[in-house]
Amino acid sequence: MNRIIGKKRVVILGFLFVCVAGGCSQSVPDVSYQIETDKPCQTMAYFSASDAWSMQFIGLWPEEKQNQVADWLFSTENDANGQPKGIGLSLWRFNVGAGSAEQGEASQIASPWMRAECFLNADGTYDWNKQQGQRNFLKLAKERGVNKFLAFLNSPPVHYTQNGLATNTGRGGTANLKPDCYEKYVRFLADVVQGVEEHDGIKFNYICPFNEPDGHWNWVGPKQEGCPATNKEVAHTVRLLSKEFVSRNMDTQILVNESSDYRCMFRTHETDWQRGYQIQAFFCPDSVDTYLGDTPNVPRLMLGHSYWTTTPLSELRNIRCQLRDTLDKHQVGFWQTETCIMGNDEEIGGGNGFDRTMKTALYVARIIHHDIVYARAESWQWWRAIGGDYKDGLIREYTTDDNFLDGRVEDSKLMWALGNYSRFIRPGAVRLSVSAFDQTNAFIPDGDTDQQGLMCSAYKNVDGTYVIVVINYANEEKEFSIHKEKVGNTQWQIYRTSDKEGENLLPVRTVKSGKIVQIPARSIVTLQSK
Repeated sequence: MNRIIGKKRVVILGFLFVCVAGGCSQSVPDVSYQIETDKPCQTMAYFSASDAWSMQFIGLWPEEKQNQVADWLFSTENDANGQPKGIGLSLWRFNVGAGSAEQGEASQIASPWMRAECFLNADGTYDWNKQQGQRNFLKLAKERGVNKFLAFLNSPPVHYTQNGLATNTGRGGTANLKPDCYEKYVRFLADVVQGVEEHDGIKFNYICPFNEPDGHWNWVGPKQEGCPATNKEVAHTVRLLSKEFVSRNMDTQILVNESSDYRCMFRTHETDWQRGYQIQAFFCPDSVDTYLGDTPNVPRLMLGHSYWTTTPLSELRNIRCQLRDTLDKHQVGFWQTETCIMGNDEEIGGGNGFDRTMKTALYVARIIHHDIVYARAESWQWWRAIGGDYKDGLIREYTTDDNFLDGRVEDSKLMWALGNYSRFIRPGAVRLSVSAFDQTNAFIPDGDTDQQGLMCSAYKNVDGTYVIVVINYANEEKEFSIHKEKVGNTQWQIYRTSDKEGENLLPVRTVKSGKIVQIPARSIVTLQSK
């Protein structure tokens, strides 16, 4: 459908008028993009990543190394040349541990990096010296302007689990929680929220008591902390936790359900009905055993993870459209709260081996685009902020100390590509619809998304600034121009991330509306109105 002109596709945002030979004539491109400033979509909340599990060690490294990591993740400052120092995450996701670290090898979790400490002692008392490295990063985030924090749990404390472990070893698909420990569990959650605020001055605005309770793959063996649960068990726990929060006059929001797979949210997928149809179970009044729509402290919001729904490309779009249809039917919001590269992501070689290049960065940017545009995610969150030799971290750690208390870190193009969104699209921004038209000015459905070429999304921040993110997935340079009739002859600052050394949100030029912009092959640009 797109004609190639001089080996470059000319893409217009809005309607571009070009002066030719002393006169003006209207350009008629193959495809034109128009930013629909009067057609708002979802209101954006936060971009985020989690501290699991690396920050338990990184947060105890020498201070200058902690500060470098914190600047990369949280800073909204620019250097003397106007280049961002970091990606400006606006929420930080904190893993509340279940106690596998104290169990050591007896936890059956092989890697110390995947174990976690627990604030709760076996005798019911609390040790507020636990999880110190992670708590240090809570403070580092707050110092750099982050004021929203989400606590999540992979497992209840080992003192409350049926098998005495933080993994689901040897069990089925029901909650690894003793029947007489549900109320103890919710008291623990409330105590943690209040305890961290009292000792660290950090308030958890959100808490999710179950992470991937529908996980058909994750709880088979003892790789990491994890706990399944049926919808009925989740609802029972959330109702008890709501009651506990109300009794303590706490306004922390209780989130559900951190699904491991979008398909479990609106149907079943490798689980039975007891762990599927989650949107309907929690937010349809007919689901009397599990309905949470009238539960205090529970927003009308569902959480899910992008894993396993990224291939093939047709499903990358279709699954998100199906998810959005069900969310709309029940008037429920949506946050994407976790993803990384997995074995099904064969286009970039699967998850093994850390990748600092644009290959992974562009692949993830395409997922971000689809989650925001088609699933209408209001928040988008990566899995681990720091990881090892796997494509699950924004930053790569290399430990040089036998006790994991020192080492070095490297950034990645993936981190900076997330920054093309997170650094500029701030909480409260409204996504604006983008329309596409062909040469006859006929509307092209989904024309803002060429999965192998240009993908464009637009936003308006609370302060009135506009942000446009354009991904060029293609192997050749492309050109586009922007024209926003309703905001006049806007001046735009262009920030680019590419495989070139130093091109990490690099401010490359300014341009006025209507002027041609070149976007190099395999790169991402963010345009911010000045």
